[in-house]
Amino acid sequence: MLASPLLRARRTAELAGFGDALAFDADLMEVDYGSYEGLTTAEIHRSRPDWDLWRDGCPGGETIVQAAVRAERVLARARAVEGRVLLVGHGHLTRTLASRALTLAPGHGRHLALDPASLSIVGAEHAAPALWLWNDASHLLRRS
Repeated sequence: MLASPLLRARRTAELAGFGDALAFDADLMEVDYGSYEGLTTAEIHRSRPDWDLWRDGCPGGETIVQAAVRAERVLARARAVEGRVLLVGHGHLTRTLASRALTLAPGHGRHLALDPASLSIVGAEHAAPALWLWNDASHLLRRS
């Protein structure tokens, strides 16, 4: 079980019941947004209307290709483990990680919408990478 050391990922892992079993991995930290850290896409578009994270990256931060290098290191560690691996991270990095796990280009993560605290499973079928579950948030629904 690996998690980003950032507080929000650690807290998510704790709420899911995995807090005591985690090892922290800086490679699971969110994409470095550089000077765009803390800004919404709408705020960035006011000064740069054509900006796209997946294509342009962030000034003073990372491109998606650079973040994919970190994602590849996480995948290598996960593949070295016998059995299942739990990863707790952040949206853009997780989408990039999944695209690489599926042997897609890093930018294909743009097509993998992801909600906070959702569950996703990437595995294999007949030795080929396979998406078994993606962005499942059904556990978050309130039952009355």
